[in-house]
Amino acid sequence: MFSPLLTLVALFVSPAAVRASPCVAFDTTWNLLAFGLDGKDWNAGTQDTWASGTATDITTSGRPPFDGTNTTCFLSQYTNAIYVTNGDKSSPSSIHIYDATAKSWSTQAVTTGSFDPSSFNAILDHDTNVFYALSHGELFHLDMGLLKAANSTSLQWVDVEKAPYADGYQPVMALAQNHVFFLNVPGTPAGSADIYVIHFDYFQPDAQAFPTSNGVIPATYGQTASFFQDQGVQEAFAFIPSDSSATYVLNVQSNTTQTLAGPSTKDAGATYFAGINSLVQLDSKGGVSYLPFNPSGASANAAAQWSKVGSLAKAAPPSSSVSSSSSATSSSGTTKQSGSSNSSSSSSSSSPNGAAAVAPRGIVWAILGAAILGSGALLV
Repeated sequence: MFSPLLTLVALFVSPAAVRASPCVAFDTTWNLLAFGLDGKDWNAGTQDTWASGTATDITTSGRPPFDGTNTTCFLSQYTNAIYVTNGDKSSPSSIHIYDATAKSWSTQAVTTGSFDPSSFNAILDHDTNVFYALSHGELFHLDMGLLKAANSTSLQWVDVEKAPYADGYQPVMALAQNHVFFLNVPGTPAGSADIYVIHFDYFQPDAQAFPTSNGVIPATYGQTASFFQDQGVQEAFAFIPSDSSATYVLNVQSNTTQTLAGPSTKDAGATYFAGINSLVQLDSKGGVSYLPFNPSGASANAAAQWSKVGSLAKAAPPSSSVSSSSSATSSSGTTKQSGSSNSSSSSSSSSPNGAAAVAPRGIVWAILGAAILGSGALLV
């Protein structure tokens, strides 16, 4: 007699929602890969096909669940492998490796020591294939060798030194020319970056200015993404402030800055990954957009506008059940792992993409109340 009510209770009084945490990356032939969108992994092809092409489902066994906090992808250009951090909430210290040539997954065990996998910001150096990360004010590194598949020996995060920054600095990190650039450092003038020289394990004492032709790069929090080249190290990186007001491209060869259009989707939780000729945004709802970029065409860049990656929008339509993979990070080299989580007293039901959609508590109790009244009527 009470089965309708029990069914409603089962539907609405359920465990907290598990939200997807996808990430994007390029492989070395500059196919755009999206992992964890709509519960699957996709190859959107090269930039010339994004508007009207069809994304290919590349989901296969051994992949992480993409349910971690601030899941982030990094490209190892020498190995054509994608390294995924925080891809599995049950094993946050592991690094998941996608061999883009063999199209296979493996999971690398990592020993953390004093490194906190729930709170860090990192880049993957191009030439050494070593992660450099800032966690609780300490600089760490993790040597990935030339891995494109996991080995049986656990890797180790190594504490290098204390960074010369005040406690509480929320790092904004970027990679170019085997240097780590730190933006929004307290006490550093707006439009300038502090620098760590990787090959000499050395924090430069003086900041480097990156002037723009109009205005100045704001001293604020935001995301970064380093532009790859077909050969050699990155020579430029993008900085996108959290308000998405503009896209700043800093060239470390000329120490100059181009000011380009800000993302059409204004999303402080979006993440970014750059290839050679585009900067890609993954927003908090799983929408993927891009800004064309010409490494030697300043006038073309000034006129460039953001567009949707249509092939991914068709394959995995954006959904509110997709969470941002970052409360602050870039993907093509950096990730800010906040380690924070938002709890909710709301109940949930299933959503079309397999994650859980949250139903407001008031609606739940209204439906339950109606069900109780209906059940009472049956008893009379």
